[in-house]
Amino acid sequence: MFRPKTSPAADRRERKRRIAQDHLAETAFHLFETHGYQAVTMERIATVADVAKATLYKYFPVKEALLAHRFHGELAAEAPELLARIRSLPRFRDRITHVLRESADWSERKRPYLGAYLRYRFATVSFHEEEPPSDQDRSGMGRLLEVLIIQGQKDGDLRTDIPAWSLAWSLEFLYLGALTRWLGQPANDLTNAFDQLLTLFLDGAEMERRP
Repeated sequence: MFRPKTSPAADRRERKRRIAQDHLAETAFHLFETHGYQAVTMERIATVADVAKATLYKYFPVKEALLAHRFHGELAAEAPELLARIRSLPRFRDRITHVLRESADWSERKRPYLGAYLRYRFATVSFHEEEPPSDQDRSGMGRLLEVLIIQGQKDGDLRTDIPAWSLAWSLEFLYLGALTRWLGQPANDLTNAFDQLLTLFLDGAEMERRP
């Protein structure tokens, strides 16, 4: 598909926007880690980041949006190394299992923030059944899942009559649902929950009937 080239001025504006967003999210997360998520206000974030409140709200209308930017950015930065580590694994099931294992470890570390993040994610994402999600609706995990699914389709591990983005979208919502249940039931093991969702995604819920 042809995409018109952007002007140098537009590119500079985009770089400045991303730098500003990264700075605000980094400042906010440092405050969250130091004082606790609930105790930190948007006004405090703006003050410490040395920006006007209007500037902060321009980029991030709520605190949860700062978390989302931080988390999506972390995964985007780590994805190339993660993909390199799992490249030698032979099957899609092996690769996605490895990714979910690492995600379980990451989620344990970020548990104090995941409730707020998930509420924001479910409240802001929009789903259009006949077309891929927009860049705004995609998360770092969603992009990673789509990359893995595309490779799985090429390898013959996954069906190809459903677009990779649609399969990734479905798997991501299973993933988010497992996280939500885990947050509500702290005694449960997240790794087991991810194993169950993967079995459901790959093998289905219908029992095979005996003749």
